[in-house]
Amino acid sequence: MVICSGRSSRQVTAITEKLADKLKTELGVQAKLEGKNTGDWVLLDTGDVIVHVFRPEVREFYQLEKMWVPGADKDTPSS
Repeated sequence: MVICSGRSSRQVTAITEKLADKLKTELGVQAKLEGKNTGDWVLLDTGDVIVHVFRPEVREFYQLEKMWVPGADKDTPSS
């Protein structure tokens, strides 16, 4: 999994379009894109690798990086 940011919706969309094009032309890998219409968070799925491209505010909101932080769920109250 790759997580990165673009500075605007236009840049997020451009990053994913360019990456999908390069994967297809240079490696013959067909990627599926999700979320391209809004450009806030675009997911590019190659089957083996998933790339998440966010606008900074959206990346901060979802905080996917916390999935790899030991003890990150400490802030969550236990039941």
